[in-house]
Amino acid sequence: MISNYLGRETWLHRMPAGAKLAALAILSVVILPVDDWRALVAALAGVVLLYASLGKEAFKRLAMIRSFAVLLAIIAALHLLAGTWQEAVAAVARLVMMILLADLVSMTTTMQAMMAALTPVLTLLRPFGLNPRKLSLAVSLAIRFIPVLSANWEARSEAWRARTGRRPSFRLLGPFIADTFRIADHVAEALDARGVARSRRGGREWG
Repeated sequence: MISNYLGRETWLHRMPAGAKLAALAILSVVILPVDDWRALVAALAGVVLLYASLGKEAFKRLAMIRSFAVLLAIIAALHLLAGTWQEAVAAVARLVMMILLADLVSMTTTMQAMMAALTPVLTLLRPFGLNPRKLSLAVSLAIRFIPVLSANWEARSEAWRARTGRRPSFRLLGPFIADTFRIADHVAEALDARGVARSRRGGREWG
């Protein structure tokens, strides 16, 4: 349910998980204060080229962004009402780029590799009472869930088009949000069950 791993190995698969996660974090911080829509569109084009460099299978995954069409339309409309079209383009380009970058890391990095890379860094937070392994799992799941929720929305959109012959409606947001909470509950239950099972066997607890 939480796997969107690209099976065919690419040059990005061979990069260390820590380097990819660090690049994702740095790029996410760097692009946040950028307001120039031309710079953001150019950077987005660079991300598209990264997808192309991974082969046809990876490039086809760019279609996942259609799943966010309604959300992007809302964001663009709000910026148009409160500001200018340049601000709307910048906001949409920034969000799309962050989604695609997260998907790049997710589809070329296994969950185990992500956690192994994050745990040593998050160990610094142990003095504050935080469990580094649980935190690394949370971050890994957050990255994984972006394309998973995208696929969920796409499935609902396709079902809506097939049933009504019209473009997706805002009425899909309610069921989509409810389904998102349901998925989160299932994942939480699965992780909790795994932790209980390990502790009963006297082994190392999950996290």
